[in-house]
Amino acid sequence: MSALADALFPLPAQRRTPLAILRWWEARRPLYNAVVGVTGLISIGTLEVLAWIPPGPGHFEVPWLGVLVYATLANCCYSFGWVLETGMQKLWNDEAPRVGPALFRQGLAFSVGLTLLPILIGWIGWLGIAFDAVRGWFG
Repeated sequence: MSALADALFPLPAQRRTPLAILRWWEARRPLYNAVVGVTGLISIGTLEVLAWIPPGPGHFEVPWLGVLVYATLANCCYSFGWVLETGMQKLWNDEAPRVGPALFRQGLAFSVGLTLLPILIGWIGWLGIAFDAVRGWFG
């Protein structure tokens, strides 16, 4: 449990130089990518299972180009964390709040939620197909 707490509630960068802030963020990028990547695999797996539940189409075609674009954009958005924190540090110097840990948690939570969104959309689509099938049974 301590490793999870350390990952989700890290100490902010000790030194407040732009390079120290950048290093702090980049040290956490592998964890961010792993969590979002595993979440993406869960979404893809869930959609595949959902496609096999009758009256689903039987197979889910993974849009790999979309997955690659999403992963790239997620990493670009992740980079805004250190840019924002560095900007605040430049603007307010020692008065700047140490927002790195909070921004990291909020960004990770948002990214996980966004990555799980296709499951909700898939269920809604499946319900629409099921509704049409049931309606077809009754003329």
